[in-house]
Amino acid sequence: MNQPQDHDLDALVGEIPEGWSRVRISGQTWGVARTTRANGAVVSISAERLSDAEQISANVWITANGPVLKPCEVPADAVVTFLQAAATEYSS
Repeated sequence: MNQPQDHDLDALVGEIPEGWSRVRISGQTWGVARTTRANGAVVSISAERLSDAEQISANVWITANGPVLKPCEVPADAVVTFLQAAATEYSS
């Protein structure tokens, strides 16, 4: 599995801006929403490729032991791969 270490997951999620935004990944435009809840204890990420119905979504629980990735109806690998690509694009 392509699961990042805790500090990597923190960094990846940190690159995604709060609210709704667009990002271009591999020539495709995605609409991405990041919502922080529960006084920062839960971050929800949902993304939809705007050219079709491809979707990625997950919650990241911020715990005393580090962040925990909870994908929603998609494999964790798909979420991590998306977060890595999106973080790279947002940071450039």
